[in-house]
This record gives sequence, C-alpha cells and structure tokens, in this order.
Amino acid sequence: MHPTIIPALSRRQSDETDASPRVRQPHFECRDLAPALQLDVYVPGVEAGDVEITTRGPDLVVRARKPQRVRPNWRALHLEAAQHDYELKLRLGLGFEFTALHADMRDGVLHIVVPKRQSGVARIHARRVA
Repeated sequence: MHPTIIPALSRRQSDETDASPRVRQPHFECRDLAPALQLDVYVPGVEAGDVEITTRGPDLVVRARKPQRVRPNWRALHLEAAQHDYELKLRLGLGFEFTALHADMRDGVLHIVVPKRQSGVARIHARRVA
C-alpha cells in the first residue's frame, strides 16, 4: 500500500492589506522507499536554523523563513514574491513514525526522511468519553 500525498488546499487569495504573513509553497519531490518516505523540499535562500518542521496527526508542515534583505516598507517590481517565506502542508497519513523523522539541509534543499510504521496498518487510538 502506497501512501497518498495530498497537497494542502490552495491558499485563499487576499489583498495587499491582509495582516497575515505572505507565504508561498516551495517545490518538492517525494520518493516512496521501502522503509521510509523521502521528501526533498527546495527552499533557496533559507538557512537551516530558519526551518521549522511540525507534525499534527497525519499532517506534516514545513515552514522556512527567508531573511528580509529589503526594508519591509519598500516594494520593488517583481521582488515581493521573492521575499515571501515558504510553507508546505502535506497530509501523509497515519502510517509513518513522525517521532523518528530525520531532516538535514544542503545547498538550499531540505532533505526529510520519515520512516514508515513497522505494522502495515496504522494504529488508531480511541479515547473513551465519559
């Protein structure tokens, strides 16, 4: 059984007055290896210390912050999108050991390896509600 990778729903389009930080989805490649899933996320211009990887249930979220080289109140033609931070949201499923996730950064490429669970079936934890 191969994992299903579904990119997050497209972000809503907002106008320039939106107070939330602007992000863009980085390009990425995925390889389904026998023992793990390998992701290569392309985040040029980002240092390893500015990358945050979080998991929540079946979701993996990668945030990479670019250094702001231009004053925030100054805008140049076609430079706005280049200054946006990266954010990648993937729903990988429950068949992975996110606690054993390994990541390293080389030459603007974030390499992430997520081991698969040993059992072929994902464990579902049920909680009894009183």
